[in-house]
Amino acid sequence: MTPDIALATLALPGRPMAPRVVLTPARPTAQEEAAEEDGRILESSVREPDRFTVIFDRYFPQVHSYVARRLGTDLADDLSSETFLIAFRQRDRFDHRSGVVRAWLYGIATNLIRRHRRDELRAWRATAKLPLPTPAAGHEERVAAQVTAQGASRQLAAALAKVSAKDREVLMLVALGELTYDEVAAALGIKYGTVCSRLSRARRVVRESLGNLDPTRGPDHD
Repeated sequence: MTPDIALATLALPGRPMAPRVVLTPARPTAQEEAAEEDGRILESSVREPDRFTVIFDRYFPQVHSYVARRLGTDLADDLSSETFLIAFRQRDRFDHRSGVVRAWLYGIATNLIRRHRRDELRAWRATAKLPLPTPAAGHEERVAAQVTAQGASRQLAAALAKVSAKDREVLMLVALGELTYDEVAAALGIKYGTVCSRLSRARRVVRESLGNLDPTRGPDHD
């Protein structure tokens, strides 16, 4: 298991913190309409359990991918299934008027991932210590890309191991889960401002650990 380059690009200089802008009421966006539909489906599944299949089919691949990128495929199979089992059992507690189903599911998955926090941390530390393998003979550009990617994984692993657990959760949900700041706040049960401060700290630690360099670029890249 190696960390994604997406985590590095999120932490690099020049990517400003997205401000929270409160606008005057407008027509719901496609994303907002989809979230409302999810809520209605989940609510109806309390009376018609088969309706939960829609939520499962829509979000299981996303949640599984997120868990796999953090803990590996083997654990992802079990934890993703457990996430949706918990969601099914607790679906009557979800209030679609004040929450987003996707964020709720990622929150459940995050709680399960916490059980394996030490395993994840050990994996990153082990990755950071791995020597770069000798690339096989081949096209020069392909070989260079291979070495750069492997080096980036080592650098990222070492950097992520230094980020605090709470800050790392926010970073992961934004970079790997692709959740909005509002969704992260809902998933973790924290305030929007707390999301911003934790993400800012995580970015700073990663940047400092990488020496303010972009690990996604080769040493000769301008």
